[in-house]
Amino acid sequence: MTCSRRNPAPSSRRRLRALSWAALGLLALPLGARAAPAEPPETLPTATLRVAGHPVAAEVAATPAQRQTGLMNRRELAPDHGMLFVFRHDQEVCMWMKNTYLALSVAFVDAQGRIRNLADMQPLTLDTHCASGAVRYALEMPLGWFAAHQAGPGARVQGLPRPD
Repeated sequence: MTCSRRNPAPSSRRRLRALSWAALGLLALPLGARAAPAEPPETLPTATLRVAGHPVAAEVAATPAQRQTGLMNRRELAPDHGMLFVFRHDQEVCMWMKNTYLALSVAFVDAQGRIRNLADMQPLTLDTHCASGAVRYALEMPLGWFAAHQAGPGARVQGLPRPD
């Protein structure tokens, strides 16, 4: 018994080859998208603070857009680094962790530089964490930083910039 295999017509081979290349191109798209670097965070001014006598390097978020973005999309913070949110006037302040991958602690600080209260915040949640009264600043640090440095309510934060 003989078996014969028919060769596809030349136009069918070209079509098959074109479809194969198109499929490979579609497979490569997600790989290229994953390999693209994330957009770097905006470069913010920094302030050197002392929290209960301990040095802190803080990025300063003083505009509404900077405060809204905060530490979103960050994956790490250097030791003793954080973000200071500066408000023009004393006000009720609440923080959340939308698109924030770091577990953080926040200190709510009054205009005289005293910590009013602290809150621990878990990543990627919409839970709100609020000051116990009107404050001028909020300082976010890695989770547990304030406890590890004995910086609780009443502790002083020095070197705070004045709101514009």
